[in-house]
Amino acid sequence: MIAAFAVTAALASCAPPVAAGNSNQLVDVVAAQAQTTYASVSLWRKTRGCWRKVAGPWNARVGRNGLSSHHREGDGTTPIGSYGFASTVYGVAANPGVRFRYHRLVCGDWWDEDPASPTYNTFEHLRCGATPPFRGDSEALWRQTRAYRFFAVIDYNVHPVVHGRGSAMFVHVDTGSPTNGCVSLPAARLVRLLSWLAPSAAPRMAIRIAGG
Repeated sequence: MIAAFAVTAALASCAPPVAAGNSNQLVDVVAAQAQTTYASVSLWRKTRGCWRKVAGPWNARVGRNGLSSHHREGDGTTPIGSYGFASTVYGVAANPGVRFRYHRLVCGDWWDEDPASPTYNTFEHLRCGATPPFRGDSEALWRQTRAYRFFAVIDYNVHPVVHGRGSAMFVHVDTGSPTNGCVSLPAARLVRLLSWLAPSAAPRMAIRIAGG
């Protein structure tokens, strides 16, 4: 009986806090309730079949209207779920040492957030000074010098993109306020997260309510 209990306890200690699929890295974003703009972030790594916390919990901010399982464009919520990361990390500043491909933002770099646009929820580069063909709340990324000093793209509403279901879900630098739906961290914490993420580990981010 004691041996069986020990085996069960050992297996439990190897389990991730939430399902992580085939990933070997997990960014766990946990809010105490749906109606909050605060969350905690912890980093987990799978080594030799066992998951171990390697950093956190860190204080983070989420959407101005909390978390939701039914996020829609512009509703100010952070979407609950489990997501991968896009293959490129972006930033106004120079590469802080990430292992993903890095694109330093320049004039003309936009994120299309217009649900009526054929390129909705994608990065688009236009000639500097050109008026974009997309409307909505599309962002001139290079102008957000504080929030977008560095950011990773959460693979939300991709493969396929559903128009109106939400766009531009990032992990970016905290500005001292709730986000429009992204997750934000203090700059030093964010750099540590971005430099830790490894494409070969197929990292995922889980966004959830405590106990869920």
